[in-house]
Amino acid sequence: MSGNDRLRGYRSKRDFTRTEEPEESSPSSVHGESWRDEPRFVVQIHDARRMHFDFRLQVGDVLKSWSVPKGPSADPRDKRMAIPTEDHPLEYEEFEGVIPKGEYGGGTVIVWDHGTYEPLSHDRRGRPVPFEEALEHGHATFRLNGSKLHGEYALTRFRDGRDRGEEAWLLVRARKGLGAGASGRGTPDPRRARSVRTGRTLAQVAADGREE
Repeated sequence: MSGNDRLRGYRSKRDFTRTEEPEESSPSSVHGESWRDEPRFVVQIHDARRMHFDFRLQVGDVLKSWSVPKGPSADPRDKRMAIPTEDHPLEYEEFEGVIPKGEYGGGTVIVWDHGTYEPLSHDRRGRPVPFEEALEHGHATFRLNGSKLHGEYALTRFRDGRDRGEEAWLLVRARKGLGAGASGRGTPDPRRARSVRTGRTLAQVAADGREE
């Protein structure tokens, strides 16, 4: 399935005459050809009806996305709930601004962190497993190389949504690389956090949006 087909659900929820969110995926327009060798990730903070973090991993020519209410943590003791959302276009990695009230997901968005990631999933014989296949099987490991998040993480599905409730995953930082007894930092206060792109807070982005 092509990226544009995968974005059908994303586009159906948005009126692009009102929102400045990107409509399509055009990999070469975001990071040239480097996206083919180094898949990207982004963590955005979204001050919507409920404050949350959006965790997105590039898989092919879309961003696979999860809503993480408490945000990703660098502390392995923290197990973060992650709820899958619709695939987003690659350009969404750089989206920061105010989604108009009444539009799907309305509210202020900042890019808290972004960078590249390295897929690490293997089968029982130690052979690499394609990342999309690992996600389909419900467990994927990867190493983040961001401005704020670094190290090995795992996404594990613990509820598939077929029986009751919505599909749900856990996002956890591995202890590998932290050293004995060490723990990383937890999640920052989203209202005090600053954009890795512009250095602005949610309040500053919202204020700038009102002035435009």
